[in-house]
Amino acid sequence: MYLHPLDPVRDGPDLHAIFGDDDCCMWLPEPATPDTETTIAKLKDWYGDFADTSWVVCETPDGPARGVIAFYNTGRDADIWEAACMIHPTARGKNYAARGLAAATEDLFAKTSARRIFADIDPDNHASQKTFEKLGFTREGILRGEWETHIGIRDSVIYGLLRTDPRPDIPGKPELLVRRS
Repeated sequence: MYLHPLDPVRDGPDLHAIFGDDDCCMWLPEPATPDTETTIAKLKDWYGDFADTSWVVCETPDGPARGVIAFYNTGRDADIWEAACMIHPTARGKNYAARGLAAATEDLFAKTSARRIFADIDPDNHASQKTFEKLGFTREGILRGEWETHIGIRDSVIYGLLRTDPRPDIPGKPELLVRRS
């Protein structure tokens, strides 16, 4: 498994397999995108300002994007970042989310002054909750009626990790690779 910096134009067609899939987008605020061009535009909008903290998951060094891992600053506080992760269904079950998030978390803490990373997870997204727990994130609470989404009003389960919190060793954690040419 490899992580490369996200390039919306290059990786958008591969990532459309995720962002264009209704099941993959179940827990997002908006429904799946209808086409590759919309996926690319959404990737630019969501991650454009966070190119240094947004990664694609690949199975080989030059392989297609099989998922995305991103950290973005919410603007409330320069030292608080939110984590997001999506893995294509055919790439699940290989621990890509945990391994990629572990490497990207270490990178974020090394390159920024982040003191806290949090994840905002739908209460019914049990796989995501397990992934963040595996990484040492603490379940901090539930925000009731927090999101108005394409599937209705949803609660948020908040997980947090402080820079000073212990983090388990995740076997097979990838190195972060430079941008592909």
